[in-house]
Amino acid sequence: MNTLVAFLMLLGAGFVFIGALGAIRMPDLMLRMHATTKAGALGGGLIAIAAGLHFGEAAVVVRTIAILFFVVLTAPVAAHAIARAAYFTGVKFWDRTLKDEMREKLDTKGNYLRSGLEQPDDDAGDDQRG
Repeated sequence: MNTLVAFLMLLGAGFVFIGALGAIRMPDLMLRMHATTKAGALGGGLIAIAAGLHFGEAAVVVRTIAILFFVVLTAPVAAHAIARAAYFTGVKFWDRTLKDEMREKLDTKGNYLRSGLEQPDDDAGDDQRG
């Protein structure tokens, strides 16, 4: 059991380290957040699982499950909210970014386009039928 706990701790620490490297090495905010959210959540989860296995008590296992639940639930939501706020405040993308899919869904004022969802005008409907 100690070998498994040590392996999970090292693996978790490795993923956290990879997330930290991603935060330093990636060229823009969106890529940095992607690296840290994925690797940090996985690394933290592995470390929590290792702690739960090491202690083996019911109370610790319940806390480990709660930690895993909240990390998996909150990390992507928080990253999405931060990325959305950064996008709308004008944080620059990396110069080699090829596509901005969000721009295609917004009008010039930053409001979502509702293409395909709006009801046709009465005049437009007459033109299409006739």
